[in-house]
Amino acid sequence: MIRTTVPTSVRKGAALAGVAGLLVLAGCSGTADAEDQSTDTGTDTSTESTDSGAAAGDYADGTYTADGSYQTPETVESISVTLTIADGVVSEVEVTGDPKARETEQYQGQFIEGISDEVVGKSLDELNVSRVAGSSLTSGGFNEAVDSIKEQAAA
Repeated sequence: MIRTTVPTSVRKGAALAGVAGLLVLAGCSGTADAEDQSTDTGTDTSTESTDSGAAAGDYADGTYTADGSYQTPETVESISVTLTIADGVVSEVEVTGDPKARETEQYQGQFIEGISDEVVGKSLDELNVSRVAGSSLTSGGFNEAVDSIKEQAAA
């Protein structure tokens, strides 16, 4: 039987490289796993209160448009959001998608079909959508656009 002994310095180096690799991979996997669209099949929706620096009702009435973008596993996608605000409340919403991937087209379509039910009649300060009609990543672009609209509409 032939037995080869690996020097201690090589074993320690390999162990450190392995631990460093695990840390790098762990840092990369948290967001991607949580937002994986391929497993989004439900129609869960939620809105949470956010503070954009303006008090409730401190928004000028009008129609505002902003773009938002978000990262998918394949591409960076974008959407355009138009909100009509009256007395600090959303009275109309229009979202236009610009999908680059086929799967994104499906999710943006589902999002666009369901977003009106989630935001019309709500205070602009209450808007922070996390998932609409099974689409969770599109919500990131929507929320980015809403933050821009809040800045535009701040009285």
